[in-house]
Amino acid sequence: MAPRLVLTGARVVLPGGVVDDGRVSVEGTKITATAAESAQRLDLTGHWLVPGFVDIHNHGGGGASFSGTLDDILKATRTHRLHGTTTLVASTVTDEMDLLVRQAGLLSELAEQGEIAGIHFEGPFISPCRKGAHSEELLRDPDPAEVRKLIDAARGRATMVTLATELPGGIDSVRLLAEHGVIAAIGHTDATYEQTVEAIDAGATVATHLFNAMPPLGHRAPGPITALLEDERVTVELINDGTHLHPAALELAFHHAGADRVAFITDAMDAAGIGDGRYMLGPLEVEVSEGVARLVEGGSIAGSTLTLDRAFKRAVTIDRLSVEDAVRALSVNPARLLGLSDRIGSLEPGKDADLVVLDADFDLKGVMRRGEWVVAPQLA
Repeated sequence: MAPRLVLTGARVVLPGGVVDDGRVSVEGTKITATAAESAQRLDLTGHWLVPGFVDIHNHGGGGASFSGTLDDILKATRTHRLHGTTTLVASTVTDEMDLLVRQAGLLSELAEQGEIAGIHFEGPFISPCRKGAHSEELLRDPDPAEVRKLIDAARGRATMVTLATELPGGIDSVRLLAEHGVIAAIGHTDATYEQTVEAIDAGATVATHLFNAMPPLGHRAPGPITALLEDERVTVELINDGTHLHPAALELAFHHAGADRVAFITDAMDAAGIGDGRYMLGPLEVEVSEGVARLVEGGSIAGSTLTLDRAFKRAVTIDRLSVEDAVRALSVNPARLLGLSDRIGSLEPGKDADLVVLDADFDLKGVMRRGEWVVAPQLA
């Protein structure tokens, strides 16, 4: 018999707002509208109950990378589940094309098994002017034929490709991605405002970690940031770790894009959930010190060590966002972007029983994925 559980007493964040002393019923893998008399009760008084987090940009964690082996991928996925991420898109980094093709095949198998939600290719089709923690000698222009090669290797599991759309072949590649139902994301770009508008009109719908790895906003050269913020067709990724963005930049993005167009991401690398030390990000060596990851050569920020439970807590305690807006940025909006709103992203009957329990200080106390506790609540 499928497990039956009723979670009671928590402040529950629902699509219509926060319900005090709320109740969520779970049967098997799904949230249900009603509960059987025999269902087990769990009192969550004094806690918050929010939808499971959805991360659309994540390179690894727990000392493992999504560019690694099968065991590495499962280890990284498990690490982020322990921090509330119940749905995750695995991101690759710039590498040799044959290695990316091979990795796409491995990741697609895990996507078919439901371990990950899809594949995000960040590079190699990015600008050497804004390469960040990507190996410059491996970068290339976004030739549509090579973009198609990666899509085909992913066997229908390619979710997103980040491109510098101003490069030769960029606009044609955006059109190709749109035609195949793959998100074209503008990032690691040196594009002008006008070039960015052209890319959005061609079908680009995501700003890869807005502000980072792109020209700053200028009063005579507004650049990609202005174009991405002003267009309602674009979802903007933000890395809310206190390192990648000044709080005022995050506030600016929320003010101009609105809460329905922001997706918090981790852009996490291997060190997420582990700690300081030396790590590899693709072919590049990274030093993590006091939680900040930088390339050993050059010192560029190299992803983050963020987990989404920390991003949530920072959003409501430091950035002073409402809990509802934080849920939009961590669950509702990324689920919609992935086309999975019918299954995840909110606590509604018929959807997967993916949820996170937080205490009054917004520290994580429990994680459920598809009706099973990943982190069983330890309540005082």
